Amino acid sequence: MEASIISALAALTGAAVGGLTSGIANWVNHRSQLRAQWLNHEKNRRQILYKDFIEEASRCYIDALQRNEADIPGLVGLYSKLNRMRVMSSAQVIDSAEHVTRKILDTYLEPDKSFFELREMAINGTIDLLRGFSSACHDEFEDMRIQQL
Repeated sequence: MEASIISALAALTGAAVGGLTSGIANWVNHRSQLRAQWLNHEKNRRQILYKDFIEEASRCYIDALQRNEADIPGLVGLYSKLNRMRVMSSAQVIDSAEHVTRKILDTYLEPDKSFFELREMAINGTIDLLRGFSSACHDEFEDMRIQQL
């Protein structure tokens, strides 16, 4: 082969490899950006759901501590949020949410608490029903952050 043909083939091969490398790099970059956007969207959806669950569970729990008659609409809302979590959340978050819901239901069967009993529960920390759930949510968000890196 002549030197000019070899030079031309080398140039064409170099251009093809360079173009292919650039195309693959762009594809990988685009894919990682889409994954980051999806993870951010999922995180935002979960934050809203968990916030709503915490608010609903808090209302139901205080109601259960003060009354023996169940707040059926509140419990329906709580179960609705729990079932939405079953679709998108980790097993740890779901287990914690189920524990919170069972505890609320059990609390309706207990005698009503007086203000002094509620105060004592606040002092010794037993009134904080959602601590485990909050920790599970925090761990899940931390796992999502690690996946994003």
